[in-house]
Amino acid sequence: MSGEPADPVPEAGGPEATGPSPDGLPPLREVIARLGLSARKSLGQNFILDLNLTRRIARSAGPLAGRSVIEIGPGPGGLTRALLIEGAERVVAVERDERVRDALDEIGARYPGRLEVRFDDAVGTRWSDLVPPGAGKPIIVANLPYNVATILLIGWLESEPWPPWFQRMVLMFQKEVAERIVAQPGSKAYGRLAVIAQWRTRPRLLFTLRPEAFTPPPSVSSALVDFTPVEAPSPPCSVRTLGEVTAAAFGQRRKMLRQSLKSLVPDPEALLAAADIAPTLRGEVLTVADFARLAYVFERWPTRRTRQPHA
Repeated sequence: MSGEPADPVPEAGGPEATGPSPDGLPPLREVIARLGLSARKSLGQNFILDLNLTRRIARSAGPLAGRSVIEIGPGPGGLTRALLIEGAERVVAVERDERVRDALDEIGARYPGRLEVRFDDAVGTRWSDLVPPGAGKPIIVANLPYNVATILLIGWLESEPWPPWFQRMVLMFQKEVAERIVAQPGSKAYGRLAVIAQWRTRPRLLFTLRPEAFTPPPSVSSALVDFTPVEAPSPPCSVRTLGEVTAAAFGQRRKMLRQSLKSLVPDPEALLAAADIAPTLRGEVLTVADFARLAYVFERWPTRRTRQPHA
């Protein structure tokens, strides 16, 4: 199933590897010390210093030769260097922290014409503007800042038109968020995020990282998730409507759908009957296809109300 890893998921992370870097640049720990950099909690920063580990993340995105990659929150450039070593033709890095400019400039000088850095807030970025006209679809690869990871993901999943402007996403989250993304019906973690992610993509948890893989170590483990877009999600419906339906169903998880959907329509039982869903079920047991079918019917319902979805 799409939410389950294909293979056992090992935990990765440990002391930074020693020895010369294959790109000829100084070890990242040395760069950080020389420039006086430190991760800022306010920016959701946790750096990965082990180039072997960042290269493993980069390789998880598939062959990068000739590909464009968009990276969010590169920090001092650990993953950026790995993406370039692994053959990415062009990396566009979106970074909010001006302190890392010198570190990224050094990487850009080592790879002339292959690294573009945009100092901007990722949450407000118009992503399609980063793709030159006529260029192939980029891959998004990022160790996402924890404090905006879900916001960014929802934005990408709600991209219009669909299929999206990106070819694939390989993203690092807190492990708890990753588990919510790949959760299956009936599980405690299953909710709106799982439904939207699994309707529009095939998310797969690749591997987890222990806290000590990061500097400074966060309080929880992290996990890398691969998202492959589904060209024509089925059953067809609006992603916004799917958001409304799942927000209503999971907003009152313990209530039956005939009760929780009253925020959407005056007569939920009639809506549920039209979608061939038992009114006594709870949202947490519906499959992704069930929710999409319900959203499809709700879009055409004559007495619908609307509400703002929440992640």
